[in-house]
Amino acid sequence: MALLDLDPTVVATARRLAAKAAEPVVAIAKAHTTVAVERATLRLAGITGADSTHRAGDVPWVNRVVDTVREHCGLEHGVVLPAFHALKEHDLGSLTELAEATAAGQVQYAVPTGKDRARAEKHARTAVTRGLRTVDRNRLQRDKLVARLGDPAQRPWIYLIVATGDIDEDVVQAQNAARAGADVIAVIRSTGQSLLDYVPEGATHHGFAGTYATQENFRIMRAALDEVSKEVGRYVRLTNYASGLCMPEIAVLAGLQRLDMMLNDSMYGILFRDINPIRTFVDQRFSRQVHARAGIIINTGEDNYLTTADAVDAAHTVTVSQLLNEHFAHEAGLPDRLLGLGHAFEINPKVPESFRLELAHALLARELFPDAPLKWMPPTKHMTGDVFNGYLLDGFFNLAGVLTGQSILLVGMMTEAVVTPFLSDRDLALANVRYVLDAAGSLREDFRPAPDGLIVKRAHQVLGEAVDLLERIVADGLLEAIADGTFGLMKRPAHAGKGADGVVAKAEGYCNPAAELLEAP
Repeated sequence: MALLDLDPTVVATARRLAAKAAEPVVAIAKAHTTVAVERATLRLAGITGADSTHRAGDVPWVNRVVDTVREHCGLEHGVVLPAFHALKEHDLGSLTELAEATAAGQVQYAVPTGKDRARAEKHARTAVTRGLRTVDRNRLQRDKLVARLGDPAQRPWIYLIVATGDIDEDVVQAQNAARAGADVIAVIRSTGQSLLDYVPEGATHHGFAGTYATQENFRIMRAALDEVSKEVGRYVRLTNYASGLCMPEIAVLAGLQRLDMMLNDSMYGILFRDINPIRTFVDQRFSRQVHARAGIIINTGEDNYLTTADAVDAAHTVTVSQLLNEHFAHEAGLPDRLLGLGHAFEINPKVPESFRLELAHALLARELFPDAPLKWMPPTKHMTGDVFNGYLLDGFFNLAGVLTGQSILLVGMMTEAVVTPFLSDRDLALANVRYVLDAAGSLREDFRPAPDGLIVKRAHQVLGEAVDLLERIVADGLLEAIADGTFGLMKRPAHAGKGADGVVAKAEGYCNPAAELLEAP
């Protein structure tokens, strides 16, 4: 039920401007590929494993092949043509054998032409199609498990993070969290993984403040949550992070191992990891196409803006980012039901009427995106280490989530900003959520902000400021707006940042069967 009486003309204008602002960036993304997109394509084609003999440590075979192809003949035509041509020319049985021969210096790559090109393209398409069929089977398997085991009885879904660094310990914590009421388990990544231009291999036990995102870790945790799902009688969802320099690859691995949600924002890597903007926009488009195919809910990262900018002054930038994320997602094929737009409870509690302002911002997001599974983030910026005050603040956050009909509620920790939460901290946090959800019940049915009150007026003000900002972005260009520090106060020039050397302009005749198959309606 609409409570804010938003002007549909203003809402339509905001969406039109967001689409216009995004259009040049989408054109750039379509005209370029990246080393990560090419590696992701080879992963769909079946390549796995790593070169364990390298003096600098394990090097994934996809990196070995893509880097060598680029050195020999460039990536302007894509990696699959030279790779599958070499596979045939050297009479090798698999891409892994090709990678081993590449590491031994036995392969010279070239872009094939004529019949050789047609043959390489045909074999590449067959291999990639096989990988996408695995993604499709996993999507169907998820649907069957949800039908058999059931979804959580209530919304919002309760979303809890585990972050020990050791996948085996993560399993213990995740299963116990599910038993205590968590509906979604997020395995936070090891600090710094987003800046690695490769995906580690195997099960890991040495992450810092998180656990490495690897295909084997995904498999282990998915199996553990399937086991506990049967025990608790509901399907427990698994989340990880498709962001950073390996965004497309991690999206593919998530599809191959049946993850259910992925952190995947259009600008987070640019703003908060100083990753090149062009690299990020190219990678996010491909990764979102994979997520759409896999039926994975994405979570965007607008909450991060409010940790660096003031949550009142910058509220309209969150709305603008949500509208841009929505357009980028739709353009990549993601429907609203997979669009977990983010926002957060980050207003300084000392600000007068702070709770009413939080309600205004949360309701605005809910009514602008009525069919999206919004992800509501807890306070972090103003958690001081006073655990009693923090516990109370998290209670207000939980209540705001109930009142405004949020879809996914990340559990706030009273020890935020003090320590990595202990199991006991998580148990108390879950108790807080359960109390508020049970006590408030369907309180939203009775919540009616006054038409001329602060909540409604504030929501209209933020939407108006968002439209004004979008008009300026359309005039100046989105890349220029990012460079000027419009979002989160971070200034990121279009041609700077990490990973810029991994961007490649497509040549005429570029071939990528994964991109073609994912583009298909």
